[in-house]
Amino acid sequence: MGIVFSTLKKYRVAAIAALVMMLIELTVELIQPLLISKIIDDGIQKQDMSVVWMWGAVLTGSAVIAFIAGISSSFFAAHTSQGLGYDLRDQLYEKVQSFSYSIFNRFATSSLITRLTGDVTQIQDTVFMGLRFMTRVPLVVLGSIVMALVVNVKLGLLLVLTVPVLFIFIAWIMKRAADAFRRVQQRLDAVNGVIQENLTGIRLIRVFVRMGHEIERFGRTSGKLMSSTISTLRLTETTMPFILLIMNAGIMAVLWFGRKDIATGSASVGEVVAVVNYSLRCIGAMSALSWVVVAFSRGRASAQRAQEVLKTEDDAATGVYKNHDNKVEIEGGVKFEQVSFSYPGSDIDVLTDISFAAKPGERIAIMGATGSGKSSLVQLIPRLYEEDKGNVRIDGKDAGEIDPMHLRSSIGYVPQEVLLFSGTVRENIAWGREDASMDEIKEAARRAQIHDTIEHLPNGYDTMLGQRGVNLSGGQKQRLSIARALVRKPSILILDDSTSALDVRTEGALLDALKDLSCTTFLITQKISSTTSADLILLLDDGRLIGKGNHDSLMESSSLYRRIYESQYGEGVQQHA
Repeated sequence: MGIVFSTLKKYRVAAIAALVMMLIELTVELIQPLLISKIIDDGIQKQDMSVVWMWGAVLTGSAVIAFIAGISSSFFAAHTSQGLGYDLRDQLYEKVQSFSYSIFNRFATSSLITRLTGDVTQIQDTVFMGLRFMTRVPLVVLGSIVMALVVNVKLGLLLVLTVPVLFIFIAWIMKRAADAFRRVQQRLDAVNGVIQENLTGIRLIRVFVRMGHEIERFGRTSGKLMSSTISTLRLTETTMPFILLIMNAGIMAVLWFGRKDIATGSASVGEVVAVVNYSLRCIGAMSALSWVVVAFSRGRASAQRAQEVLKTEDDAATGVYKNHDNKVEIEGGVKFEQVSFSYPGSDIDVLTDISFAAKPGERIAIMGATGSGKSSLVQLIPRLYEEDKGNVRIDGKDAGEIDPMHLRSSIGYVPQEVLLFSGTVRENIAWGREDASMDEIKEAARRAQIHDTIEHLPNGYDTMLGQRGVNLSGGQKQRLSIARALVRKPSILILDDSTSALDVRTEGALLDALKDLSCTTFLITQKISSTTSADLILLLDDGRLIGKGNHDSLMESSSLYRRIYESQYGEGVQQHA
């Protein structure tokens, strides 16, 4: 819960006000049974109506004060808890945004969603209850015991004997419930994961007629959540019957011994009524405590999950970058020096001993079979991952010494999997650079060969796109994502197999348009037509660089490159070469 207390400091004034108002409300409520005993003993028993009216007026006034204090306490508690939730959600989101890929992959997407939503909501609800009830409940019990002893020591001791037993039992329940609710939240992560996968892949599920299988899979996962929740609630719900059993036994004892004391004159009717009243207040508080135990246990589990994210160390995100200057413009020179790389948690090298150099403004084509390491190679340039061995240099500097935010601001990246956002076409292109003018947006669209298509949309650049660009074709989405990268006017442009859905003519026009740009272009492709104009072609196989050079040199030196050429252009290539 440390993260909760540190974030609460900002709202300490409101939190203190909530507690003060709660204490006023509680003090007034604890005095009321004493006032009732005076009305009975000094007024009703002695048939003195002036005393009844006087203490009755005081009792009414105290009820009004308690009501106002309770409303005020709820207001301040709500302000504190909602503010805490807002800040905590912001901190978590900012932390997740700062994660490098290697750290981000430690957490399932569904788990992060649950932590930013359900867990934060549970924490803020726990804080609200803490300010209104968690501190109130033990004070009600303690205050009732003290007041019962003040009214009648002998009868008050009966409360003293029963309450410690209950507190020991509740502490034991809280310890077990916290672990149980943590398991429940993990089950919820799994359910959210299945939902996310199904909603993302709904088309594929329908095409393969796998609805029944996915419904069954969801049912199994949801069933595990239900079983864990039932088991946990069964544990926590045992507190209420046990509390009622012990406290009702205490009240019966007060009535039994109180009757005898009234008969002997050692206790008055008003005193017995007051002690019973305090006992009932203890029952109410203890009953609420079982509810508080559940909320606190869930809140504690949620706080641990939030803290797990916030305390995650990420050297790539928080490291100190020596010798960097954000005012120095990135020119686009890229050099790999015997670079080897494996994904975090894996011992298998995805890239092995890769070396090449690209001068600013050159076009680098990368070819290779599926799984040969092409995407992994280009992801090292914007520092999405860190190399294990060797060095990646940008403009002659070790890329690890360059502020990654400055480096990435100079890179246009089009990933293999196109991702568009809900909004207009213009907003999706401008997402690459927020301050881009309309002329710059249109120019980027023209270079990406998507301008004419946009002009024919119902509302042109103001046409709304569906979720993930569902109302566009694959080629249109690719070109739109390329325009988003071009509007940045990058020094380095990375196209990760992002022209696969384009026909040869459109792709040729796109590559011709890119020649006018002064950026260094990395183009992952399977098409020979895209490599012929490249300054350097990198041929990868199983993570190793088995060939590099321009088209003509590889036609002479690489049998694999010639086979690829023959497969796309037919026989007689060697003679042609």
